[in-house]
Amino acid sequence: MSQGQLFLEEPLAVQNHSRVRVIVLFIDEEIDEDDEPKESVLESLRTSLQEAKVGKTKPISELWDGIDAE
Repeated sequence: MSQGQLFLEEPLAVQNHSRVRVIVLFIDEEIDEDDEPKESVLESLRTSLQEAKVGKTKPISELWDGIDAE
C-alpha cells in the first residue's frame, strides 16, 4: 500500500463490473484473547446473510428483548 493501492487476498464475488465501497480498519497489533477466531466470525456473517436473503429476519424491537442496558 505504499503507493495508495490496496491488495485483495481473494477476488471479489461480483457478477459484473460494479462499484464497491472499501472500509479500511487499522488493527491494533495486540490480539485480544476474548476475540472470536476470524473463521467463526466469517461463518456467522455468511449464515446471517443467507438468512436475511430468504427473509428469516426479526423486527429490531424484538432484538432488544432481554437485553439490560444500563
